[in-house]
Amino acid sequence: MKSFKRGTLLSALVMAVGISATPSWAADEPIRLGAIHILSGSAANYGKFARQGIDLAIDEINDSGGVMGRDLELVIEDSQGKASTAIQAARKLVYQDQVSGLLGLDSSGVAQGLVPIMPELKKPLIITHAATPDATGSLCNAYTYRISNNVAQNMNALASVAAETGAKRWTTIGPDYAFGHQSWEYFGNALKKINPDVELLKDTAFPRFGAEDFTPFINGVMAAKPDGVLISVWGGDLVNFVRQANNLGFFEKDMQIIFTVGAATEVLSALGEQMPEGVWLSTRYWYKAFDNEQNKHFVAAYKDRYGVPPSYNAEGAYAAVYAYKKAIEKAGSADDGDKIAAALDGMSLDAPNGTITFRKGDHQALVGPNVGRAGAMDEEDGIRDLEDLRLFDGEKISRSVAETGCKL
Repeated sequence: MKSFKRGTLLSALVMAVGISATPSWAADEPIRLGAIHILSGSAANYGKFARQGIDLAIDEINDSGGVMGRDLELVIEDSQGKASTAIQAARKLVYQDQVSGLLGLDSSGVAQGLVPIMPELKKPLIITHAATPDATGSLCNAYTYRISNNVAQNMNALASVAAETGAKRWTTIGPDYAFGHQSWEYFGNALKKINPDVELLKDTAFPRFGAEDFTPFINGVMAAKPDGVLISVWGGDLVNFVRQANNLGFFEKDMQIIFTVGAATEVLSALGEQMPEGVWLSTRYWYKAFDNEQNKHFVAAYKDRYGVPPSYNAEGAYAAVYAYKKAIEKAGSADDGDKIAAALDGMSLDAPNGTITFRKGDHQALVGPNVGRAGAMDEEDGIRDLEDLRLFDGEKISRSVAETGCKL
């Protein structure tokens, strides 16, 4: 009873003299953001570039006064490309590290596993890379957002490029999980709408993610004699694929080749001149494509700090940090996940690839891919340039909210 009275008197005294019951050090603690990326294995470079984009954004924001007077701080975890690992990491970041929000994900399969538990965690997630339409479609929820384009947006754009090539018989080589299969499904459906006469071959190739030997898949596709091939292999797998395909004469065949994410600078840097000229390369962001102040600053700062041009994964992660800054300030809280998530709903921000809006209804950013042909080597940057560059309007290549299946 005495302890109760002492506590009551102390509380009354605090209120009487106008002293906050919140310890003074709490307001000075950093605001933590939790990132989940692939940091090991064949796709580790994607996580490396994402972290570089995050670190650059955090340092810029902290040097400019932080967020509501508090510094930002990163806590990053390795998903290992596994949904179960990412879920465990997300729970650690929220419950143990007490992050204000999550960002990242490099795999559609990981996104399909993690997105459904976000309402349990009650913190927002901004997807910066994983492209499954389900994350902002059938699996959508109030806490999940995506700042990069998804498979449906990308394939709508690439189908229009494919139609222009005149190729009639198409097949695919892609990873044997959601990203590969959904890329082929959405590409085929979009291409059929444009040209019902195209033939989608049953002879397709879906090597496992992380495969080391692509020889049987490459030979199988060449034996089918298609006019066009959609290739959604990515990361270190794509580097290995291109090298093996070169050795087998794959690119010497009379075929139209479209790489769904072939213009990732991580891949182009690793391949150099081994990436064949003339093939179509798509990317979610091409660092030379945007003539705005945000992009000029970002590219210059990134090159100055890391010595290489930024990839789309670096740009998406960089932009996501700034999205959190704006959302936390709008919410007026770094602790209330519901308020931060609500602040992101319909929010727009100026990013290196232009003004981005998280669409109300499904939380998908209306952004389009950048597509071009592999051109001559840019000797300064050490990668092939993109020629015949096309920037697709995000609104025009996006499905309606009703078509996504999202019901928030």
